[in-house]
Amino acid sequence: MIPVAISDAPVEDFIPHGNIEVMRGLRHFIVENVRTARRFLKKCDREIDIDAITFYELNGHTDRNILPTLLEPLRKGEPMGMMSEAGCPGVADPGAEVARIAQAEGLRVIPLAGPSSILMSLMASGFNGQGFAFNGYLPIENDRRVKVIKELEARAYKHDMTQIFIETPYRNARFLEFLVATLRPSTLLSVASGLTDPQLESAVTLPVARWRSRSLAMDKTPAIFLISKP
Repeated sequence: MIPVAISDAPVEDFIPHGNIEVMRGLRHFIVENVRTARRFLKKCDREIDIDAITFYELNGHTDRNILPTLLEPLRKGEPMGMMSEAGCPGVADPGAEVARIAQAEGLRVIPLAGPSSILMSLMASGFNGQGFAFNGYLPIENDRRVKVIKELEARAYKHDMTQIFIETPYRNARFLEFLVATLRPSTLLSVASGLTDPQLESAVTLPVARWRSRSLAMDKTPAIFLISKP
């Protein structure tokens, strides 16, 4: 399970050297997108022979009936790498489905160290890091979205549990407006965007009331949103 870049920063800034050594020895990769996976491998080491690698694509369009077949090289004793589009595979990522199959069959699953925007945003927020929940994307429909965010806010207050969620980058500004209009003025809201990118990185925590007079230029920048009780 190989974490990949979450920004365009140099890979040596956030990918351990040991990971690159592992990648050099692999000839089979399960990936979310072949094109970006090839680009990431070349960024890690230009000497990697991409043409000698077999890629197996796993994403929202993959027929779930073929998932067990993706692990055939591993069953034969050939090590495989798994990479998502960004960040840690298996976390908010279809790679978890294959990891579950491997675990059920007693195949060895090894998670490597690397950037996780979820954990990095939590680290920077100042929120409770012993009790937290990652909720992925909220519903698109407004009525359901309001209901869900109110439920998450109530959970944050009742259980002192940090609530974490994400949005598609081009909707970030509108999503922030939605949060500011829906959450209690005293609720703490943290927004982390452009993590690991020296030019874009930002992590700001403020009460919702103070976000009303603040804007962030992050419509094309991946972001994580977190809420907590005051």
